[in-house]
Amino acid sequence: MGSCWSDGSYTGGGMVGVGGATTSSATANDAVDYYLKSRGFNGLFSQIELSFSASNLRDRDVISKSDAMVVVYTKGRDGTLAELFRSEVVLNSLNPKWIRNFTIGYQFEIVQTLLFRVYDIDTQFQNSREEMLKLDEQQFLGEATCTLSEIVTKSNKTVALELMRKEGVAAQTQPQNYGKLIVHAEESLASKTNTEIVLRGLNLESKDTFSKSDPFLVISKIVEHGTPIPVSKTEVLKNDANPIWKPVSLSVQQVGSKDSPLVIECLDFNGNGNHDLIGKVQKSLSDLEKLHLAGQGINLLLPTGVGHKHEDRVLKSQLFVDKFTETIHHTFLEYLASGFELNFMVAIDFTASNGNPRLPDSLHYIDPTGRLNAYQRAIVEVGEVLQFYDSDKRFPAWGFGARPIDIPVSHCFNLNGSSTYCEVDGIQGIMNAYNGALFNVSFAGPTLFGPVINAAATIASDSLAQNAKRYYVLLIITDGVITDLQETKDALVSASDLPLSILIVGVGGADYKEMEVLDGDKGERLESSSGRVASRDIVQFVALRDIQYGEVSVVEALLAELPSQFLTYMRNRNITPTTSSS
Repeated sequence: MGSCWSDGSYTGGGMVGVGGATTSSATANDAVDYYLKSRGFNGLFSQIELSFSASNLRDRDVISKSDAMVVVYTKGRDGTLAELFRSEVVLNSLNPKWIRNFTIGYQFEIVQTLLFRVYDIDTQFQNSREEMLKLDEQQFLGEATCTLSEIVTKSNKTVALELMRKEGVAAQTQPQNYGKLIVHAEESLASKTNTEIVLRGLNLESKDTFSKSDPFLVISKIVEHGTPIPVSKTEVLKNDANPIWKPVSLSVQQVGSKDSPLVIECLDFNGNGNHDLIGKVQKSLSDLEKLHLAGQGINLLLPTGVGHKHEDRVLKSQLFVDKFTETIHHTFLEYLASGFELNFMVAIDFTASNGNPRLPDSLHYIDPTGRLNAYQRAIVEVGEVLQFYDSDKRFPAWGFGARPIDIPVSHCFNLNGSSTYCEVDGIQGIMNAYNGALFNVSFAGPTLFGPVINAAATIASDSLAQNAKRYYVLLIITDGVITDLQETKDALVSASDLPLSILIVGVGGADYKEMEVLDGDKGERLESSSGRVASRDIVQFVALRDIQYGEVSVVEALLAELPSQFLTYMRNRNITPTTSSS
């Protein structure tokens, strides 16, 4: 499986999905997407409720059974703990079931490591509020750790964790049974409830001298300190004072609740990104529903003045709600719980521009102190997140742009050195194969992406033909600008119909402006040499230098859109999650 080939003959089947038209408004909408992202609009976020029970806890009380409380911490990459939650105290039970649940935001793009500790609360403190208890004055019953991903990917969304002694505490001469902590996850109903709204403008004021405005709407939620964060937008409608926009889909979870305030801004699109505000209103989803039922419009407001002299001028321009419906949508986590998996693949650039791997100035240099180079770091950080969604943890791994032993320069060779199979075992297997390949291939060039994309597409196509519940994620790590740009576009357009997303990490100091063309966030949808347009955006590109010193990690920047790309593929193909028989 997964043999590399590079004749560029792969063509994907299937229909062009939503957004596959090459119109000027599509270009404008991609520019709006970029505008939104620059203002903080981001991807999927779900609220998860965790409930807790335990079995066979240790009995630390003399007369009665333990009085147990569970405490939840988040554990950082450096091992630091931050307390998040305390349950109530369940009296006199070695098999407690706690009533108080813990709500946590699930973020796909980071590894959320949780630590659970169970304490026996001393009788003298049982009338105290849980948050006032000093834990070092209570008896420790055991602890367990896991990631949130491990819980939500189980078919029954439940894990039974063996309670252990505290880390750093010496083991007893006789092994002790500390019991089990059972953690169950439920996705909030608000995460699944979607509203579909059709908005219409009437008599919009013109911001253009010789024509009507090119209006679009940006819908933002209000967060702390009154800051608006964009959560959705409409398409741009050219030269239209009375626009009727396509339906806007908003999850209740996205906006907080049906009563959370939303700011709806009507903007006149400008190609330079400096869009003019026509007017705005502030309403909740509940308010919009009432406007729809009453058939009434609302006048847009235009802020005038600054500071204490700020006023809102009421405009003749109006906004109407022509449609308001609520539906329950399948979520990313529902697909995972029904057996869908994300399968990780990696392709590594071995072109000569990386430098001699034996020298410290090479991007491939293996530091004897153990400090990871940029390639290793990208593999580990992306792999750490994706491995939880892949049950067998056997990952296809390729290299490109080098001359393996006894064969010509290859733009897709198996990283493990095999001529028959490309898979390795786990993230450590990728690291071992990478380290071995460094000194068993001769660095060459040029930098071509087409062959490795086609190899990944072949695996995804075969999986699709077998109706397998798999979605593939290819990580390409490179130090240079590609020389087969059009061939790469052709491969990506074909692959856009397959269960496949592609993450590209640029390392080193190259100018990656051309590479950003491949990422649909920053321009037009990709078009093949035959004129076919990609059915969806499947590429996310990040230059490591742009974010390595910032607040957002390379993993978060790369993976933030992946759940949305997954859901777009499933919905375009009308694939629904099925309840697992287990």
